[in-house]
Amino acid sequence: MKKNNINPAHYRQGKIEVSDFIVDQNMGFLEGNIIKYVCRYKHKNGTEDLKKAEWYLKKLINERNKIE
Repeated sequence: MKKNNINPAHYRQGKIEVSDFIVDQNMGFLEGNIIKYVCRYKHKNGTEDLKKAEWYLKKLINERNKIE
């Protein structure tokens, strides 16, 4: 079976695909990446993905602080 590089299995673990959830919730780039990395960490890169999610979360917090 050919590997699906566009829609890999680690994004299709539940009843809804991660990208569909992100679109449905009208998330921006930073929020979407946070969700993406948190959802896949158990199935792909473990702690590395959690650190990526943390990086995007810190960036999102910094951006929010600029407008509050």
